[in-house]
Amino acid sequence: MLYHLLYPLHESIGVFNVFKYITFRTFGATLTAMVLCLLLGSRYIRWLKEKQIGQSIRELGPQSHMSKKGTPTMGGGLILGCITLSTVLWADLRNHYVWVALFVMVGTGLIGWVDDYRKVVQKNSKGLSARQKLIWQTVVALAAAIFMYWMRDTPPVLKFPFFKDLALDLGIFFIPFAVLVIVGTSNAVNLTDGLDGLAVGPTITTALTFAVLAYSAGNFVIAEYLQIPFVSGAGELAIFLASTGAACLGFLWFNAYPAEVFMGDVGALALGGALGVSAVITKNEFLLVICGGVFVVEALSVMLQVASFKLTGKRIFKMAPIHHHFELKGWPEPKVIVRFWIVSIMLALATLATLKLR
Repeated sequence: MLYHLLYPLHESIGVFNVFKYITFRTFGATLTAMVLCLLLGSRYIRWLKEKQIGQSIRELGPQSHMSKKGTPTMGGGLILGCITLSTVLWADLRNHYVWVALFVMVGTGLIGWVDDYRKVVQKNSKGLSARQKLIWQTVVALAAAIFMYWMRDTPPVLKFPFFKDLALDLGIFFIPFAVLVIVGTSNAVNLTDGLDGLAVGPTITTALTFAVLAYSAGNFVIAEYLQIPFVSGAGELAIFLASTGAACLGFLWFNAYPAEVFMGDVGALALGGALGVSAVITKNEFLLVICGGVFVVEALSVMLQVASFKLTGKRIFKMAPIHHHFELKGWPEPKVIVRFWIVSIMLALATLATLKLR
């Protein structure tokens, strides 16, 4: 919005020419999202408390979590609001990738909101069933995938890191593949959201890493130099992704151990969806597996646990997702969180390093 309002004035007032540059608007969006989250956070938490929107705790989980019962949840609504407002303010709204990313984020966020609302407000312990959530996530992802395939701006190819020219043309199979990436990432982030700030930390590192990847993919000179796919218009996604990382950083102020608020499914499903669709647009699906390795391991731990128990009647981990396994082994919650953050930072650096390993 600011781009459309202020950039046209650059012909008479030269200083407004800075709005032409994605880098300037990305920094502006970053500051906007973080400041908004910090300023509105306390008020939003008070509102959640007034509405008695508190977290319920599973009795089968670590007993140390019982003290968290009643902590305000659905804080993800604050994150999504700050991301959306910041993106709309600073991005070029003619760019359809921005709208696709916002659509997936808001769409998956609404699914999480319905689930949280049923559980917390209506006191329906089941909320949305896993099947219902999966169906609606697929609907949102399918709509985005079909639109991207129809627009033909996103090459329907699968690129492999470490190789300059290796690519697989997916053709029409781009659609189910994109759905798989978006839905899978959405659920993986949701599974990670089990400790104070655990999901937010890796989301920050992944979003900011992909902001760099999006800017590089959208810049022909940089993309050619790094020998990565050039995706015209993908650079504007840097604004959306930087807003995502910054809003999560602001939210971490309140979500850090001991948490004053939880993001709930409304935040976790939406943030995962946002990361997934960004990876599809920028053609970095494999790099998402590396950068979002914490999310991948959390999801795999659940799948392995379920498969092992059904096939052998035995469990691989003391409890899944895997962060609970480490808790039950005696790691204090803050230690689990910080160590997972450290791993996430290392994976983000490894992801950026792959840009020169072609």
